[in-house]
Amino acid sequence: MTETEGVFIQPRRRINGDITVPGDKSISHRAALFGGMAHGRTHITNFLPGQDCLSTLNCLKELGVRWERRETEVWIEGQGLENWNEPQEVLNVGNSGTTLRLMLGVLAGSPFTSTFTGDSSIRKRPMRRVTGPLAQMGAKILGRQEGNFAPLTLQGGNLQGDFFQTPVASAQVKSAILLAGLRARGVTTVLEPALSRDHTERMLRGFGVNVLSEENQVKITGASMLSAQDVSVPGDISSAAFFLVLGSLIKKGELLIRNVGVNPTRTGILEVLLKMGADIQVENCTEICGEPRADLRVRPAELHGIEIGGGIIPRLIDEIPIIAVAASLADGETVIRDASELRVKESDRIKTVVEGLQTLGADLEELPDGMRIKGANKLLGGRVNSHDDHRLAMAWTIAGLLSENGVSLDGIEAAYVSFPGFLPLIKQMT
Repeated sequence: MTETEGVFIQPRRRINGDITVPGDKSISHRAALFGGMAHGRTHITNFLPGQDCLSTLNCLKELGVRWERRETEVWIEGQGLENWNEPQEVLNVGNSGTTLRLMLGVLAGSPFTSTFTGDSSIRKRPMRRVTGPLAQMGAKILGRQEGNFAPLTLQGGNLQGDFFQTPVASAQVKSAILLAGLRARGVTTVLEPALSRDHTERMLRGFGVNVLSEENQVKITGASMLSAQDVSVPGDISSAAFFLVLGSLIKKGELLIRNVGVNPTRTGILEVLLKMGADIQVENCTEICGEPRADLRVRPAELHGIEIGGGIIPRLIDEIPIIAVAASLADGETVIRDASELRVKESDRIKTVVEGLQTLGADLEELPDGMRIKGANKLLGGRVNSHDDHRLAMAWTIAGLLSENGVSLDGIEAAYVSFPGFLPLIKQMT
């Protein structure tokens, strides 16, 4: 049976490993994009060569940016954003919502026309929270349902900075607005209801842009130029999350996960697991290229249910599928709220997570903005589908390892969007 057709995940009772996880997806996207916008040569190490980040590189190529990649190293020859070319082809972002949203922001200030499309999943994902503010700044955007769905055509240039109070905390929405603000007249301000991940602000400062942040508000002034930098990408904590849950709930063993990004806007998964009773040690903390990183050591522990909601949700939104797996194997009830953003991810992650865990024998119910999970200390197993969603593919794999009878998983290849070599890494653990 091939991976495309399906794989069977055999239960494990012991796992030991000293591992690294791939480079952070969010930071890899931004490093490539900002390198293309900057003047000079940017060198990126530990770049994530997953399909989403390669979509960003491919779009840069269509815009006239020259780059070279060797495995996880990338060299980008930046000529400045003002020297980008009008694309001769439609910019295809594949399955990458990050590529689409950030590119819309960057090209909103460029005086030419760009057309974007993506796969069937991307064409179903609403974009008005990005296209609306960009249109307010002066960009002209055409697309299905008044610019809400791709394919989208953008006529950029002649932007005016403005004040935006976003209805939800979203790093991609915030970033798109700020990147448009780089080429807008005056000051562009974004105020969020809670602080979303701040990789854009940190990296823009590293590339020489004056970005002012105060609590949940960030400001940027137009006509800002970027200077090329060397960027070291930390391991992705969203990828490490699957092994943190595995190491916490396996019967025996210990996992050491090295060089993981521990940016405070991303460590909600650590806080939740520790609150649930996990045994996780944070070791060898350091900061490189403006991003904190550390080694994470995890040992088996008895987890219990908790309530998850409010301001922590933007800091763990991508980790909720694997948190739901952990909650299904914990003692007591876990309630997840304020996570309606999950319904517009690669899949409707509230619906698909609930249905998948029910198939595996978990006791949970869907809520409008989350889920209620009654921990039962075991998952029986069964057959589930990734729905072409990388987070689900990896969550169901971990569920299979921790199950009683194993899991048949269709669509494991989706995992390689953000974690090339995910399944081989698990197989090599003792």
